[in-house]
Amino acid sequence: MQEPTWQCVLICWGTKYTSAYINHTVEAVIRTSATKPRFILISDRPREGMHPDIQIVDFDPWFLNPRFLSGALHAKLSMFSKGVVPDDLPAIFLDLDTAVFGDVSQALALMKNRKSMLMLQSVVLPFGWPGRLVYRLTNKKRYARGNSSMVVYHPAECTYIADEFRRLYEKYGDYSIRPMIGDERFISWIAQMHIERVPNWLAVKFLNEYMHTGKWLIYLKGALPWVRKRRDGLAAVTLPGDYIKPERLMEYKDGDALRADKDRWILWNEAALGDMGDKLHEYYRPLMEKLEAEKHAAAES
Repeated sequence: MQEPTWQCVLICWGTKYTSAYINHTVEAVIRTSATKPRFILISDRPREGMHPDIQIVDFDPWFLNPRFLSGALHAKLSMFSKGVVPDDLPAIFLDLDTAVFGDVSQALALMKNRKSMLMLQSVVLPFGWPGRLVYRLTNKKRYARGNSSMVVYHPAECTYIADEFRRLYEKYGDYSIRPMIGDERFISWIAQMHIERVPNWLAVKFLNEYMHTGKWLIYLKGALPWVRKRRDGLAAVTLPGDYIKPERLMEYKDGDALRADKDRWILWNEAALGDMGDKLHEYYRPLMEKLEAEKHAAAES
């Protein structure tokens, strides 16, 4: 058996995500990756029915503070705690609300060195030299920000992220330093000098890629041939936000239009989405059928 060369890290606490949900992500990564990774699930409890390739590890108990488990989801910073994720291989963290269509491990080749990190771009100011320049000129008050639905990092080089958050929280007892208000803000701030963006030919956040406050902008973007070509090759699409959770997406039909988070439109049609709507339905249909069967079995027992 070939030894893994990378790790896929998942995080789950509470009971929102069942084993079937977690396994669905693992099976998609196995199906689409050039090489099978080591799967690490950071969990707050034992979980039955897990895929045999999943290795369950405990949270850093400090991050199980109830305040860190809701809202801004600081508990995710446990992936950087020393001793939680094995530190012998680079890792790709994926949110469980991520549809995997291709080989996400392509991101590993984009790491410049072991200290490098990659995140999805979240705001206009880009990662790289522009963000780092602004970071220096403003004495760390302004910085490029990313989304933590996908994070590429080496566990051996990133323990400072969890350590510094803990030091600052224990010093101030709250989120007095503004970047501490969210996990992805804190990662972006503390690791600014090492972060690059996950390129949008590889992975995107659905909200940023397919939604906008203006319908005409959605249709314009969807009509551009180079955008359609880029979207055809996406390896992953992350789905943060209540309006684009898999359960909701499965309800959308061709022609549906609704205002969602931040007054952005979801336009469920081919002109706006290309074939992404069909791909998401195809990706999540087996999972929804399995969850429905589990619900019926539980009701009959």
